[in-house]
Amino acid sequence: MAAEKTAAWEKSIQRNPHPDFKKVEASRPPFDPSNTFTYTQTPDPNWRFGSGANSTHKAAAEKDGAGAEEAEKKHVSIDPYAPGRPAGFNYKLLISAVVPRPVAFLSTRSADGQHTNLAVFSYFQMVGHDPPLFVIGFASALEAARAKDSLRNLHERGECVINALSEGFVEAANSTSVNAPYGVSEWDICGLTPVYDCETVGCARIKEAIFSIEGKLESVREFESRSTPGKVTATMAVIEGTRFWAREDAVNEERNLIDPKVLRPISRLGGITYGRTTDAFELPRPDFEKDVGGMEGVKKLESKHVPN
Repeated sequence: MAAEKTAAWEKSIQRNPHPDFKKVEASRPPFDPSNTFTYTQTPDPNWRFGSGANSTHKAAAEKDGAGAEEAEKKHVSIDPYAPGRPAGFNYKLLISAVVPRPVAFLSTRSADGQHTNLAVFSYFQMVGHDPPLFVIGFASALEAARAKDSLRNLHERGECVINALSEGFVEAANSTSVNAPYGVSEWDICGLTPVYDCETVGCARIKEAIFSIEGKLESVREFESRSTPGKVTATMAVIEGTRFWAREDAVNEERNLIDPKVLRPISRLGGITYGRTTDAFELPRPDFEKDVGGMEGVKKLESKHVPN
């Protein structure tokens, strides 16, 4: 039943826009593993306080042959609860707009220890560091008959391992999203290596993962649907990190920094699209007195925030 519901959902949201994905993929250039992580300048190194959008925004307007004012396109208001608007529309809109999103490659185990599960979740974020707190969103209720396998295990056992997603095993990670029935181990499907050496949880971490987090379930909360009142359609789990695992070549001597060149992180974009992180720039956090000039400096800036 769960597999049938998943198939129906996938058909309704049309996540994959390609009738023949392999044919489309074959027309694209091959993956370039030599494209390593590099640092560039910021988009506009000469940006000044009060300047607004940077030079790349202005250059795009000039390229289109329009002035700054003419280049400002109108926005449309979208009511997530508009009559006749399917909840799937909100899903497609949000996963294409709230990007890039980190991916939680979640390892869980049933309360009796007999079943293991491995799955990827892009409703995931870090929300605190003291204590280390993480949040994962599940598009299902807690009820055992309706809960996603990972949520069921997490709720019943109260622990998990969150593994960071890297380029080296992205296909394997994606394979764990298959709609397999409860009891089928995604470890076998993906071929990754479980390591049962965690110190605070009984779940396995992924050997191939550059960075992993042992976690204990701190709290869980369900949310009712707005389009189908009375039906629980979302569950949020807050997880406290209890141990960190970092590959030795990826972490510095103080054990407080992960090297992105080694991590080679992968993020989720919209639909079936993933993103590589291959370049970055650095922006120091400004100081109000030193860089802005304090209150005197603020007075010199042109105010563009007069209320209507």
